[in-house]
Formats: sequence, structure tokens, C-alpha cells
Amino acid sequence: MSTQDKLSEKVLLKKIEELEKELKKIKKQKKYGLVWEDKPEQIVEDCKRNVPILRLKEKKKGINPVVMTDESKDENILIEGDNYHALSVLNYTHKGKVDVIYIDPPYNTGKAKEWKYNDKFVDENDSYRHSKWISLMEKRLVLASSLLKKNGAIFISIDNNEQSTLKLLCDGIFGEKNFVGVLIWKKKEGGGQADDHFVTEHEYILVYRNTPDFKWLDEEILLEDTQFNKEDDGGKFNAVKLAKWGNTARKEDRPKMYFSIKSPDETNVFPIAPDGGDGRWRVGKKRMDFLIENNYIFWQKKDEQWVPYEKIYFEEGDVKKIKERSILYELATTADGTNELTDIFGKKDVFENPKPTELIKFLLRYSTAKNATVLDFFAGTGTLGHAVLSLNKEDGGERKFIVCTNNENNICEDVTYERLKRVM
Repeated sequence: MSTQDKLSEKVLLKKIEELEKELKKIKKQKKYGLVWEDKPEQIVEDCKRNVPILRLKEKKKGINPVVMTDESKDENILIEGDNYHALSVLNYTHKGKVDVIYIDPPYNTGKAKEWKYNDKFVDENDSYRHSKWISLMEKRLVLASSLLKKNGAIFISIDNNEQSTLKLLCDGIFGEKNFVGVLIWKKKEGGGQADDHFVTEHEYILVYRNTPDFKWLDEEILLEDTQFNKEDDGGKFNAVKLAKWGNTARKEDRPKMYFSIKSPDETNVFPIAPDGGDGRWRVGKKRMDFLIENNYIFWQKKDEQWVPYEKIYFEEGDVKKIKERSILYELATTADGTNELTDIFGKKDVFENPKPTELIKFLLRYSTAKNATVLDFFAGTGTLGHAVLSLNKEDGGERKFIVCTNNENNICEDVTYERLKRVM
């Protein structure tokens, strides 16, 4: 064998060895599910070498700026800093103690200056932008999952850009069996003519539970608000009051659910709250129109006043609770969120596309007890904290919030903290 042949054989053997290593690597990779190019993140690497510590700032009106010990679990907490650091520390102080997490992460739309990875903005020209987004979310969601109580849940706002990706990612972290569902939120009314194909009016909220112990708190049908043993051509039905009852039955709780409907004698009927003041319906205008058009309203006269009920057909004894619907019409819009900030700060354009507090309050009402601890580690302007404070005032609850945001453009100090201070 010539020297050249020996060299060729050596090169070939080395190539075979390299291919065998690559084959072993491929065999170890996931064969089903979400696969991405995991891009190293400097802040994560730093945490492997150093334990993150949050420094305590001066405690201000009802808000503890950072977490230090277990004793702080009974306070509202605002954390200024990177959310990976914050989640790492919370895993020492609040592991298994959080009832509900709500986050509104960057949507990865490709717009300039939307979000950063390794301190650099990621835009549509970055060929790894989807992998970077998944890497960012995966590391934080894994840490966040450890904070939830057994009966806890997480709500994540997202749009079309990463909704399908996020679903697969969360299936892997929380388990496919713990997927509760997707809520579709109608975020705006009118406009949108600049959109490419359709006028996009909605976003998604993915809901995952930690374990099957989580319970969605459906609205109870009270016996005194229900007329049994009714029957028409459609069969037997329960007649359930269309006027809302309970702690959130006032007109100001859901202004868009205060409107008139025509009674059998053509008089206008408005919802009345339990205290006799202006109330609100249980359903929005579109749902009400559907009930009217399909003869799903039962009318009864009480004290010379017409009272409308929704017909709910069932075999006697089956219906105990009213389930919420997955499409959230007429709840609140992005414009409502913008107006809230304008009212608080006395100026416009405080923050782009903030979530309205009514949306967050809706999620909390149906997923938490009145003493719950709730977390938002993409806090932005602090909508979740505002929603918690507002809901506590409405129903006498003692919910506590933990919110985390960075201080880019002074958002934490000038907006998040200032907002929470002003609404307390």
C-alpha cells in the first residue's frame, strides 16, 4: 500500500468517526415536537457562575421593590431587572407558592426595537429570530413552572406570529394533558385597514394548568335566580337571569354590557344591579342579539317590571354552573388600556398597546381565590398589579402581586411604579 493510499485511508477513517458521532447526536435529538437552534444567552450563562441577588431599595407605599426572604411573600412586590434573574431568585423564595401567572411577552413580529436578545434588538432580518425567541421563552417558562402551586395556572397572551410555536413549547414544559384551552380576545373595534390581508381584531391567551387540581371558577347559577320546570317547543329549560349578579354586577364593572333590550310590550329594559342601581347583563350585545333572534329569552313580569331570563335547555338537574365562552367579545380593548394610562398620567402615548385591566381582572376572577398570589414577569406598565388592586377594592380580596420589568427607557421607575402608586 502506497503512502498516498495510507493517507486516504486515515482521512476516510476520521470521516467515518466524525459521521458516527454526528449520527449518535442525531439519535439523541427529539423526534417529535418543537425543535430549534438553542442560542446561548449571556444572562443565563452568568447565572450558572454566579447566584443572582436582588438588592433592596427603599420600601415605598405598599410596594416592596424586591424579594429578599420568605417574609416578603405577604407584600406586593415590584422587581426592577432582568426577568431571568428575578425568576431564579423567586425559585428560592416562592417555589410552589404562586397561584396564577399572567404574562404578555414580546410577540416577535419582526418589528425593529421590539425585543432584545443578548442586549441586541432582534428584527425580521435576523435569520435566528424564531430560535432566539423560543430560547428566551423556554428558559423562563421552565423557571416559572416551578413557582406554581399544584392547583396553579398560567395565562400567556400571544398573536399569530408565535402562537403555534408557543403551544408546542408549553406542551413540552407543562404537559399536553395540562393544556386548558385558548381564549380568543377581541382586542379592537374598527380600523386595521393597513393590515395585509384581513383586519386582525384578535389575540390569543393560552391557558395551562400545573396539575389537574386547577379549577376554572365557573359562574354559579343560584336557585333564587333560576326558574325551573319551564318548557316550550324546544323542550325543558332552565330560565337564568340575564342581569348579572354578585360582586361585579354594576354598570361601571362592564360598561359595554349596559344597554337596553325590548320587552314583550316594546318597552326598553335595562339591567338592574342587586342594590337597585344600574347593572349590567351577563352577555354582550352580540350574544344578546343571538338570544333574541333565536327565541332564547324567557320573559317574566315582577312588580310590574319585565325581567328577562336566558333559556338553557337540559335534562332536569344537569345544569349547575354557567361556563364562560372561549371568545371574549366586548370585554375591553387595547384602546381601553391606552385610555387607562392616559387617565393616570394625564398624557397620551405612555406605552404602545397596553393590555386593559378589565381583561386581566376577568382572568383573575375565574382562576383565583381572594387571597391569591399572582405573578407577571413581563410586567411592562404594571397592568396586572393594577388589576389586582382594582379587583381587591371591588370584592374585598387580599390578593398579592409580584411584577417584574426591566428599566429600559426608565419604564419601571417612571411608569410601572408610578402607575401602581397612583392607583393604590
